[in-house]
Amino acid sequence: MGHRLSKIVTRTGDAGETGLGDGSRVPKDSPRIEAIGAVDELNSVLGVVLAEPLPDSIAQCLTDVQHDLFDLGGELSIPGYAAVTEGHVTRLEEAVESFNADLAPLKEFILPGGTRAASLAHVARTVCRRAERSLIRLAAVEAVSEASRIYLNRLSDLLFVLARALNRAGGRPDVLWQKDRLRNG
Repeated sequence: MGHRLSKIVTRTGDAGETGLGDGSRVPKDSPRIEAIGAVDELNSVLGVVLAEPLPDSIAQCLTDVQHDLFDLGGELSIPGYAAVTEGHVTRLEEAVESFNADLAPLKEFILPGGTRAASLAHVARTVCRRAERSLIRLAAVEAVSEASRIYLNRLSDLLFVLARALNRAGGRPDVLWQKDRLRNG
């Protein structure tokens, strides 16, 4: 593969621009760079989740997602390039069904919480939603693949289900939202 990152300090971004994978330069606050940054942040948050003790099946699923997100970042860094496919989306949908199969149906909204790992999965879910919003903002001004937009939407669903699965694996119940809690208490 060679030495792709042999020089880390390049000074090429000191004036507020950064290079894309196709060699073009854009402002660091452009919608494309915002989307790339949001996807990178999401990948980093998943790294924090993966630092927790997790069931093997969840750790493998999240590791696969990290690779997908790196692909998505690459896609975003080269306008017109598509790396995320319908197959990526299908894999997430199958994972949602698989992890959700053993969970009790929800009758109430739940609050982020329970085990530390589940709480971190909820943080990842909210960061995923922010990344999705960034991608939608980019799609309003430049072409973005439909599969990428759908992927982030499904990923937030998966992270919600994984948070519940992590609570179950940790022997903790979901934290149920209580309507009018203060008025009734």
